[in-house]
Amino acid sequence: MEQEKLLRKIASILNKLSINYIVTGGIAVVVWGRPRFTADIDIVVELLPRKLNKLAEELLKIDKDVYLSKDAMLDALKNEGEFNFIHPATGLKIDFWILKNELFDKERIKRGIKKRIAGVNIVFSSPEDLILIKLLWQKRMGSNHQLEDIESILKIQKNLDWRYLHKWSKFHGTQKMLNLLRNK
Repeated sequence: MEQEKLLRKIASILNKLSINYIVTGGIAVVVWGRPRFTADIDIVVELLPRKLNKLAEELLKIDKDVYLSKDAMLDALKNEGEFNFIHPATGLKIDFWILKNELFDKERIKRGIKKRIAGVNIVFSSPEDLILIKLLWQKRMGSNHQLEDIESILKIQKNLDWRYLHKWSKFHGTQKMLNLLRNK
């Protein structure tokens, strides 16, 4: 419940500042696949330099004890990396991932899907893009955790855009893995 409450606060800030974003990772798996525990919230943001200070200011208003480094934000922006927001009162961490200047990242942020949760519009990664990014993480890191997440999404989501999935999995070199999971 604390996760959802913090996610609503963060989404409200991003919506208010007109910062494009998608919630991805374990929280998105809960939306499109099976319920599971996740210790953090992953959000991909299209953060423009002119909005960085305002975002930092709004995030710091959430609680007097939060951790956020403007230097880390600047570095993440410069390197298309990530920065963290830590909320000690709940023990939750938000990983903000800067949108990369790559075709797939641009496509997946456009395809985000809004869901209204307790009066707040929250934009989640589409199930297809969540599968594709998890395939990429699996390719890079070899974690069974990614495969379990993908399997749960494939099992629950019956109307996936397979043309889109095949196009991007072929592009990323993960098509064989996708086909194996689909045929399980």
